[in-house]
Amino acid sequence: SLPVIDQFIFMEVVMNDFWKFPYPSQRMPVMASNVVATSQPLAAQAGLRMLLEGGNAVDAALATAITLTVVEPTSNGIGSDAFALVWDGQKLHGINGSGRSPKAWSLERFAGLDEMPTSGWDTVTVPGAVDTWVQVSQKFGKLPFDDLFVPAIEYAQNGFIVSPLTAERWATAAQTYKHFADFGKTFCLDGRAPRSGELFRCPAQARTLEVIAASKGESFYRGDLADRIVHSSKLAGGAMSPEDLANHSSEWEEPISVDYRGVCLHEIRPNGQGLAALIALGLLREFDIGSYSVDSADMIHLQIEAMKIALAEAYQHISDPSHMTIAPEDFLTENFLGRRAREIQMDQAAQPTSQNLLTHGTVYLTAADQNGMMVSYIQSNYMGFGSGIVVPETGISLQNRGCGFVLKKGHPNCVAGGKRPFHTIIPGFVTRNKKALMSFGVMGGNMQAQGHVQMMVRIFDYVQNPQAACDAPRWYVDENFRIALEPGFSLRVVDELQRRGHAFIEDPPGHLFGGAQLIYCLEDAYCAASDLRKDGQAIGY
Repeated sequence: SLPVIDQFIFMEVVMNDFWKFPYPSQRMPVMASNVVATSQPLAAQAGLRMLLEGGNAVDAALATAITLTVVEPTSNGIGSDAFALVWDGQKLHGINGSGRSPKAWSLERFAGLDEMPTSGWDTVTVPGAVDTWVQVSQKFGKLPFDDLFVPAIEYAQNGFIVSPLTAERWATAAQTYKHFADFGKTFCLDGRAPRSGELFRCPAQARTLEVIAASKGESFYRGDLADRIVHSSKLAGGAMSPEDLANHSSEWEEPISVDYRGVCLHEIRPNGQGLAALIALGLLREFDIGSYSVDSADMIHLQIEAMKIALAEAYQHISDPSHMTIAPEDFLTENFLGRRAREIQMDQAAQPTSQNLLTHGTVYLTAADQNGMMVSYIQSNYMGFGSGIVVPETGISLQNRGCGFVLKKGHPNCVAGGKRPFHTIIPGFVTRNKKALMSFGVMGGNMQAQGHVQMMVRIFDYVQNPQAACDAPRWYVDENFRIALEPGFSLRVVDELQRRGHAFIEDPPGHLFGGAQLIYCLEDAYCAASDLRKDGQAIGY
């Protein structure tokens, strides 16, 4: 170890680097003892209200999540799924709030299709977010459950001013879902999306949230709201039954993790794709990536190649855990990671495939309080407003998570009744020496595991602070291993990656690169960062 004086000098140099901001940014991190960060300012402030009223980080996170269903309906809704990681001050807890498919679903139901549909009732699995709110509040919350709904109900009943990026997504959704009558009645104004700066009200959401708050979620799964959901499904030829809703329960579980550069990244177990982030970091652990210049072709190439191997395994194996043929931990062994890391060539892009291990693969928010409780939480309708289904007179937009299944017979993720599909949404959490260090997430479908890896590398290999890591340009790998680079990388890097054989996505949309929110533990408080790619903010006191 270094002598004491040298350690001090070393840490001073490291911390000086940590507080540099090398990328263009629209914001600075927020330093405070109680913080909330998410993708929409009104939702972040709803969480802060709970903290100011004596609530804890869980109360803040849940109020934020509930408010997001109203003020950012383009990404989530009352009919979403959710996952969360909760640090109670001593231990990390995980909850899987994803729902199962209707029992009546089978492979035969989708005969004649090459892939799962992306809209309509045959994409809707049981929504799990409401039950997640209830269970997390009961286990860790401090305030009465119905207090958490007050800001959301106010915005739904009285209206809120639509923020710019949300308005852009809303305008696109108005065209995508124009054939869904109840979507138009609920979320459009005279057939169009509300514009940036315009007031939008949704009294139906207010009524529904009041019922959920008063019944502690019971109405959504076994009461009047459940009846409305089932009735809507039957009228449209859907398969959702009262039993499908009544039997739902979110599940508490131990997260899985991998050690990396002196810290430990924790993820929710499958059916989420957090395992892909862990595999990629386990592969990168075999290299000294920090020896390459930041934002260089070598730095980007190495991450992409590791991510491609991780995604190949994820697409082949991740599914409802009861249907996986290989335990998640088997992908994180030294033997497997070392063997796959040796496949990576620094001068050549690869097209990796899954290697069977047997002998015979959104909105995000985070909150932390002065007592050390931290929450990493994510909920999503998947594709924008999800399935396009809005239950009449309720404001409940339903997710389309069922399109995460595949139609390949024998595949672990093949569609079936009563089964959880492959999920893209994942909250992340980092510990050091078994103590909380960072709660974070990166919204954006398949970008999420990739975003986790990029945040980890930038913060723990290149000593970038959370806001700088958030501001930095990102890379993205699609399902066919084509890549996209966000503006900000040099042309020399682009040319070199092309020379190594990487295929590029032409004209990638800006939302492809996701949106991050992070809270990092300092010695006496927190540093909270919010992504410039979203309307959101970090806020605290």
